[in-house]
Amino acid sequence: MTWITTIAYEDAKGRLKRLYDRVKGPDDNVDNIMMAHSLRPHSMEGHMALYKNVLHHSGNRLPKWLLEALGTYVSHLNGCGYCFHHHFTGMSRLLKDPARAAQIKQAIEADRPELAFDGAELAMMGYARALTTAPADMSQEHMEQLRAAGVDDGDILEVNQVVSYFAYANRTILGLGITVEGDVLGLSPGDSDDPDNWNHD
Repeated sequence: MTWITTIAYEDAKGRLKRLYDRVKGPDDNVDNIMMAHSLRPHSMEGHMALYKNVLHHSGNRLPKWLLEALGTYVSHLNGCGYCFHHHFTGMSRLLKDPARAAQIKQAIEADRPELAFDGAELAMMGYARALTTAPADMSQEHMEQLRAAGVDDGDILEVNQVVSYFAYANRTILGLGITVEGDVLGLSPGDSDDPDNWNHD
């Protein structure tokens, strides 16, 4: 599951148990990425708040499936199989179009987003790739390319935050050896209107 000690749901007490109860899915399942924080529950709380607000908040305008697709692409670029599998599964569930999901997966795995995206969506994918692979080379020209494709500044911020969140999540996973063993793939917080509702279903 991970290279460091973790505390199982049934052994959790106090603040940790309360946090587990907020993030758990069916059958009291807690994703391994959250359980990896169990020795420092405050960092789990920070992680979950960031995740919920960046990907699953009603204030976002971009569709959730597209945010998940961006996260899947960033995870592929970073070599993070855990997030790739979790978020591709989540994207597929939200998209409700198996053929389109398969097309997106093929494009991401080939690092050729143009096989599945065009227009504004393709520009967002290009920005995600640039920020992930060469962050120090970012320039205002990237903003101009996004705007020219029809992406407004609020949506640019959403994409930026998704790419940045996945840089954090991918490194948490890769640095601690977190695996998907025992996880239920593709779950996500369903209540976008309540930023404090972290329950996965």
